[in-house]
Amino acid sequence: MAPSVQSYTNPDAQAHSKPTLVDDCTTRDESCPLLTHHTSQAIESQAPDPETKITPTPLPKAQLICLCLIRLVDPIAFTQIFPYVNEMMADMHLTNDPSRVGFYSGLAESAFAVSALFSIYQWARLSDVIGRRPVIFMGMLGMNLATLLFGLQRTLVGVLLVRCIGGFFSGNIAVIYSVLGELTDTTNQAIAFPIFSLAWPIGAIIGPLLGGTFSKPADTFPKLFGHEFFRTYPYFLPGCIASIISFAGVIFGYFCLAETLPSKRRKSQAPKTADELQEPKAKPYGFRTLLSVPLIRALSLSGSGLSFTYTAFDVLFVLFCYSPIESGGLAFSATEIGYCLAIAGVISCALQIFVTPVLIARCDHVRAYNRCMSLWPYCFLALPLLNVVARTGFSEMSGQAELGPLLLADADRNVQALVWCGIAALLALSKTACLAFGLSMILVKQSAPTPESLGATNGLVQFAMCFTRSFSPAFVSSLFALSAGSSFMYGYAWVIIMACISYAWTLLGSQIERGRNTFIASCDSGLSICE
Repeated sequence: MAPSVQSYTNPDAQAHSKPTLVDDCTTRDESCPLLTHHTSQAIESQAPDPETKITPTPLPKAQLICLCLIRLVDPIAFTQIFPYVNEMMADMHLTNDPSRVGFYSGLAESAFAVSALFSIYQWARLSDVIGRRPVIFMGMLGMNLATLLFGLQRTLVGVLLVRCIGGFFSGNIAVIYSVLGELTDTTNQAIAFPIFSLAWPIGAIIGPLLGGTFSKPADTFPKLFGHEFFRTYPYFLPGCIASIISFAGVIFGYFCLAETLPSKRRKSQAPKTADELQEPKAKPYGFRTLLSVPLIRALSLSGSGLSFTYTAFDVLFVLFCYSPIESGGLAFSATEIGYCLAIAGVISCALQIFVTPVLIARCDHVRAYNRCMSLWPYCFLALPLLNVVARTGFSEMSGQAELGPLLLADADRNVQALVWCGIAALLALSKTACLAFGLSMILVKQSAPTPESLGATNGLVQFAMCFTRSFSPAFVSSLFALSAGSSFMYGYAWVIIMACISYAWTLLGSQIERGRNTFIASCDSGLSICE
């Protein structure tokens, strides 16, 4: 039998009891915004009372803003390579077939995820011991170095090595999620989580714009960047700008972000009673113990499917846009791909502002999560329709093949407008499906056995996500290359395969419902959730 673990009291349990709230802070302000273990349990154990209106806990606004700014650094550094990574691989002359360039860019993405796979859980466990702040700052500095070095690489080996370094230090994402969980409770998470979730889409707007605008600056801005250095290393400038932003985030966080690990905060607070002096310190639980919780197992498994599908769609979308129209793509330039990704970021921001608060406050989290997951098959099925529409713009043009490859800019303007509207609609659908990530964060927080194990719980789920993300880019880019070079299913075999795989992942959502039911039953019976 797995070791016994103290659980959070279930919201549906103890419906008629009204526990007393205990706060270790004499005042509740922005310098002491966190809930103690007892407070979190008490709040989460209160059943909805129609006669009592629960007042939301005041948000620690300064800390939340600081955390959002720190979170903003990661997507900028991560997404700035997307517009030009295929072009960068092509410039290395690794293959003469443009449709196979995606295989090598997929390897670069897989190297990042594989490296993160072996570090993310260890970073999370380390943060449960030494605190959140040191781990976050170490990760940011490491990512800063990897981002700066990426644009200086001129060989595939160098690219893979730098991406491995970046992946190793990217494990602080689980720690950042833990900080968010420790800053909030169930009364204010409907406000805090959407605000925090805005950081990624905003960064996903800035990053691709940096990559698309400042890659090959010697050609785009010859007066400013006509130096021979920028001709030798045409992809250095976007990474340099992103690393400067990252370093500024480290400095800002160092002076503004407070420690949130409960054990570290208690050290700076004098105990009030003799009972508190004798209270044993809770220890974070290990990998096997956490996996013994059915709800955590289900979230890890479903999260791995969500990560695989999301990563696969992002890689395929960029490959699809980069590929020639004759090969089933859209023949977009790096700048146009950057615009597409920026549009995706704007749509994601709108969804986080107007949709996510409603989902968190009014909808069942598990059911909303499953509804979002069910949208992914339609995203893959809709991709080739954009190529079909683009081809109609050349149906009446003769001799185009002799003039050169088909470009969307040469097509009928009505067709161009229709393609861009289709891209916006497809990206809106995919970003709606991505709302599952925010819901997953809440479900993971609720499933953590103890506050001291929140970092390890986040690390375990993120480990599962990194596992599938480690091979998803290489898998889908290879699938795309093989399909594009084959006449089987007119080169669209990748569409059917990915639609079927994403549908299979959606079926795993039922395990989360069963895990939650087990969690509720354990709480109602007073048993440990690990028994």
